[in-house]
Amino acid sequence: MKAVYALNYGFKRVIKLIFKAKGQDIVVNIPSKQALLVAVEERFARHEGFALATINLDHLVKLHTSESFAKAYAAQDLVVADGNPVVWLSRLARRPVSLVPGSEMVLPLAGLAAQQGVKVALFGSTDESLTASAAALQEQVQGIDIVEKISPPMGFDPASDEAAAMLEELESSGAGLVLLALGAPKQEAFAARGRSLAPGLGFACFGAGLDFLSGAQNRAPKWVQAIAMEWAWRAALAPTRLIPRYARCFAILPRLIREALKLR
Repeated sequence: MKAVYALNYGFKRVIKLIFKAKGQDIVVNIPSKQALLVAVEERFARHEGFALATINLDHLVKLHTSESFAKAYAAQDLVVADGNPVVWLSRLARRPVSLVPGSEMVLPLAGLAAQQGVKVALFGSTDESLTASAAALQEQVQGIDIVEKISPPMGFDPASDEAAAMLEELESSGAGLVLLALGAPKQEAFAARGRSLAPGLGFACFGAGLDFLSGAQNRAPKWVQAIAMEWAWRAALAPTRLIPRYARCFAILPRLIREALKLR
């Protein structure tokens, strides 16, 4: 199935950038922002659900240590590169993809949903952030119809009966697009489960995207993003939490570089 997507959405070859993790092939099968919009528009037109993941270096660390996360990621229908290291690795492999930050796709996908008459649900984060995110979306996206906002409790388990009930609630709301703000690996696991329990829904795993929109979190300044140093800016703001994470990311790079070179 992923090979078909690669052909439909702009790749010249059947298989493109692949990361192997815990026996799973994680395929970056959407090469650009425009290709993503085309893919989602086609799904909306056919009233088909989907799961969208935005892979970055932190995800790759988790994928190499968690079999359940690897299985959830392999179940995603659409995967884009949400990190400059992934883009650089794609170039090393001579299978280039463009940077598609999930946080920058919230408004375009919401706009596409509004144009297609697809209702939207927000899931994750906090009640306050979802309320502010909904207000920002309604202000910036003409015609958007937000029919549900659910903020799960602390310790939320995507494999629980509670999660199944929430998926049923989302499906009953009439939404066709669910913007997820749970963070990895929970959002990918929830989306993967949703593909079987609520197959008509489109799940977009955007992490902090809704919090950026609501103002609950702030992205790095544009000039920092332009020089690919957003990670350093974030680490400076939360060193205790993020410096160990980025250390693990740097540690896995040599192996990823070797794997990218083998793909040539």
